[in-house]
Amino acid sequence: MADPGELRHLPLEDMHIAAGARFGGFAGWSMPLTYPPGVMKEHLHTRDKAGLFDISHMKLFLVEGTQSIGLIARACPLDPEALEIGQSKYTFFLTEDAGIIDDLIVTRLGPARFMIVANAGNAVEDEAHLKALAVDFNVNVTPLDRVFLALQGPAAAGIASSAGLDVSGLTFMHGKEPKPGWFMTRSGYTGEDGIEIAVPPEDARELAEALLASGEAMWVGLAARDSLRLEAGLCLHGLDITPFTSPVDAGLMWAISKPVRATRSFIGAEALTDLLGQGPRQKRVGLKPEGRQPVRGGASLFDAAGNPAGQVTSGGFGPSVDGPIAMGFVPSALAAPGQNLFADVRGNRLLITVHPLPFAPHRYFKG
Repeated sequence: MADPGELRHLPLEDMHIAAGARFGGFAGWSMPLTYPPGVMKEHLHTRDKAGLFDISHMKLFLVEGTQSIGLIARACPLDPEALEIGQSKYTFFLTEDAGIIDDLIVTRLGPARFMIVANAGNAVEDEAHLKALAVDFNVNVTPLDRVFLALQGPAAAGIASSAGLDVSGLTFMHGKEPKPGWFMTRSGYTGEDGIEIAVPPEDARELAEALLASGEAMWVGLAARDSLRLEAGLCLHGLDITPFTSPVDAGLMWAISKPVRATRSFIGAEALTDLLGQGPRQKRVGLKPEGRQPVRGGASLFDAAGNPAGQVTSGGFGPSVDGPIAMGFVPSALAAPGQNLFADVRGNRLLITVHPLPFAPHRYFKG
């Protein structure tokens, strides 16, 4: 049995080593953090052309069977029956208290066939949660071992086509199975147009080489993935959202339709209804520090009188906006854009202003 503290290794790790990757631990995996060009160039190349990310640490679950719709409707605040074949939807697993166990993307691949993409750090808990619920339904829940690659940036679709992938007719938040065992969606975690594709390990090397062949795409590591998603105002589970955060406070209620809320058939429905009635006690906001010094996650926030006023959950430097950026939670009364607060940075109070999200505009391909 493997040491529980031992990091798992990506199937294409040798390709990353050959590309000069610097590795670090993340969610139990040894992941490429940066490559020789560095975070700044990797980030800007993704915005300008295309970055290729190895996201094989993330987990895919295939859900199929006559009662798959019932299972997903119970597990998620989502109406799976309303999804068109090929449509993807951002959703959650919630606790009974409406805390976010994980945020997910569910894609309907057939009348009773769905793919769930979950975060790496929650994969074990998500699998146990889903399988425990599945006992009451006539379904099969199959965790898949796949190499998962994300090609992100304005050149992504052209590069994918040149590599032999058929992306015609594929728009943002839609997916398909281009070959047996393959799964592809037009989505991502950068705010850019992009293709995410999961393939069996034996097909992965040839695909990665084909995507890199034109020279337009370059390997990009986890550090730039984080700065890209932060500029795009996208949450990272474990930091910006947790089992103690509700979609109400996180500003994510757009992902739960009113008809779905009305059914109250999903886990956490009653608590969510109560929280909606109370209104958000705090709100997730963008934050722009004054000057050039980044404010990192965990920094405490204060109002002008020195009273506690929330906390930064994610922070760093935004290469595309050429300055420090952050996200965090503040009391609803202090959440308006332009509101001045102060962040505690190693004992010093740094001016930080509430800023609209996203910091960099989304450029998804919607047809």
